[in-house]
Amino acid sequence: MKRFTTFLIVFFFSVSLSATVVPMKPSKKDKCPVCGMFVYKYPDFIAEIIFKDGSYAVFDGAKDMFKYYFNLKKYNPNKRVSDIGSLYVTDYYSLAQVDGFKAYYVLGSDIYGPMGRELIPFEKEADAKEFLKDHKGKSIHRFKDITYEIIKSLD
Repeated sequence: MKRFTTFLIVFFFSVSLSATVVPMKPSKKDKCPVCGMFVYKYPDFIAEIIFKDGSYAVFDGAKDMFKYYFNLKKYNPNKRVSDIGSLYVTDYYSLAQVDGFKAYYVLGSDIYGPMGRELIPFEKEADAKEFLKDHKGKSIHRFKDITYEIIKSLD
């Protein structure tokens, strides 16, 4: 019996570690750690970082998420970028939570988020290109190409 119990513990532990972390819905108490806004009020712009240990941070837009990401030591000194399990942003057209590492971000459009000028995320490149044209965007970026200087330019 002891051997079976040990097997079950190891099995469930390994399953929980390998399971894909899905986006969560922010509660009315969740605040953006960068600006202090209550995030649930801005469902069309929500972004989130979920850490491998299950802790998370939610944001009122991709811009504040990137500020947090680039200044993790300031906002969450106990975490490192390598502790991030997943990152989600809200696709502007579908309003679905999409993988923020794979998203396309439009910079410099005439659409503003809760904190002003914002990076507007899209799951599909075609949607980002259409939005860029329709909303006077300046450029499209992938996650890996976004720098702290780009984020600072939005303030």
